[in-house]
Amino acid sequence: MEIVNDAIFRIDKLEHSDNLIKADLSINANSSIFKGHFPGQPVVPGACMLQLVKEVLEDALGQSLQIQKAGYLKFIAMTDPLVTLSMQLEIAYKFIEDLISITGKLSDGERVCFKCSAIAGVVTGNR
Repeated sequence: MEIVNDAIFRIDKLEHSDNLIKADLSINANSSIFKGHFPGQPVVPGACMLQLVKEVLEDALGQSLQIQKAGYLKFIAMTDPLVTLSMQLEIAYKFIEDLISITGKLSDGERVCFKCSAIAGVVTGNR
């Protein structure tokens, strides 16, 4: 049985230093999520953008995280995976006691598509 990668995004390049993460991403226009979001007019779901921020930060820190509060979620521009083939993600973070303050930005060149700020906690025992 062939295993097919159905992820929406693929990380092509990742840089991490001084509490800043920068990633170059490719969009998988063939992901099954676009069959339902929306048929004939695909758009990258906003919830997937927030999940991407969380997952990239988890990978960079080597810890499982849970978003506890999303104080600011701004979906600025729709992203058509048939038109936009790559995106850039930037995450700045800082530790505040046992929590992590996060700001994220997803863009496709000069156009910012998504911005967020959130607070996450480390999930113990899951990594």
